[in-house]
Amino acid sequence: MNLMFGWYGDDFTGATDTLAVAARANLRSILFLDVPTDGQLARIGPLDAIGIAGTARGMNSQQMQVSLPKIGRFFREQQVSVLHYKCCSTFDSAVHTGSLGVAVNILGDYVDAPYALFVGGQPDIGRYCCFGNLFASAGAAGQVHRIDRHPTMQCHPVTPMHEADLRLHLQSQAMAEVTNIPYTAYIQQPAVLDALVDQAGRCSDRGAGKMDTGVLFDVSDNAQLASVGGQILRIAQAHGSALVVGSSVVLQAVMAADNVDERVPVVPASACEDTLSPGHGGPTFVLAGSLSPVTAAQVRATTGYVKVPLHAGQLLHDAAYRMTHIQHICDALGTQQHVLAYIDQQHGRDSTIKSADLAAATARFLQSIMQSLSEQGTRLGQLGIAGGDTSSQAIAQLDVWALSYLSVLSPGVTVCTMHSDDPVLDGLTVMLKGGQMGSEDLFDKLLQVPVSHQAATA
Repeated sequence: MNLMFGWYGDDFTGATDTLAVAARANLRSILFLDVPTDGQLARIGPLDAIGIAGTARGMNSQQMQVSLPKIGRFFREQQVSVLHYKCCSTFDSAVHTGSLGVAVNILGDYVDAPYALFVGGQPDIGRYCCFGNLFASAGAAGQVHRIDRHPTMQCHPVTPMHEADLRLHLQSQAMAEVTNIPYTAYIQQPAVLDALVDQAGRCSDRGAGKMDTGVLFDVSDNAQLASVGGQILRIAQAHGSALVVGSSVVLQAVMAADNVDERVPVVPASACEDTLSPGHGGPTFVLAGSLSPVTAAQVRATTGYVKVPLHAGQLLHDAAYRMTHIQHICDALGTQQHVLAYIDQQHGRDSTIKSADLAAATARFLQSIMQSLSEQGTRLGQLGIAGGDTSSQAIAQLDVWALSYLSVLSPGVTVCTMHSDDPVLDGLTVMLKGGQMGSEDLFDKLLQVPVSHQAATA
């Protein structure tokens, strides 16, 4: 297979966001949950773009060294032209967890371009990169903050952002040199811009050894995407393949480039909320493991569910507590009531509980619920999971091997169809969302998603 575009999502929710961009651009695409087998590729059929959802955002360097080489080898075998390492739009990462520099060091061995490309900003969801510095909106009013002063990201429990200059941020994570192409350069004549980028590339060009240099492109407005995408494609073509790090804006930029087929115009995420009709086919279950203020507001706002608060400490350490709540949730779903279970904010922010441990416990809790539902013969209409780490670990616990695009509920929030060898899961609708994503009425919107339970496997 000769692919135009391949992406690895360092968490599941981000990977599904890129899947939505690909599907909206009319690219034949699917998101695998691991390197696919030949049989799985054959079942899906011809593709233009392939994604693999991973969990590298929560990995240390040693774990990345084990996990990422097989990703690089797969995309190399598929002859992918643009290999996209999909990270969060806030670039939150650290030396000890989810290091973007380490990811570049590893995956750089599987592309031909001698340096990495970074794309900052994603205006559709309130992310802006100007002169190498990252800004992000927060709250319902959308006030924009420098990322190191963002009310949520400056105090993220795992990867707080203490540096807004992405060059310095990346250089703290195994990158030796990152050169910025400011957004003001995009008004230059194409030949001048080409020369500027090439000069930046030469400054960042690695010698012998691992890839540890890069070029960072600003994005402060969607009008700049075509210029950025044109440079990505030009560099990939010049060298044979290129590694690009950033949010779903990377594929948006590639699709917006002038030399991309006219059949694939980019659609801004803000315009991607599908027209919905009432869902059917079974009850909806949502599990919210995120402790973000956005998810908390969504929990408070919803009116369509039986709400079940969960105590984080007891969920982790009390088996009887877990069994009682599993039974309570399954009983309600068995009577066709929609259920929203969520980590109670009042008891969730416990300094003795590690975020990764809570995400893992929440994922196991979901697996137990799905098993109990199967045993009692209850088929869900749709499943929702809120929280990037929770989504990643929860889907990994289920017998699912791929996701295909169904719809977008809100910018950055994608609804997918599961592909599984388990008939209980195959064709099930699932919404995966990061903690900071989605409108306040998101969970009630999920109830309006049409349900077919027909797998999209070719």
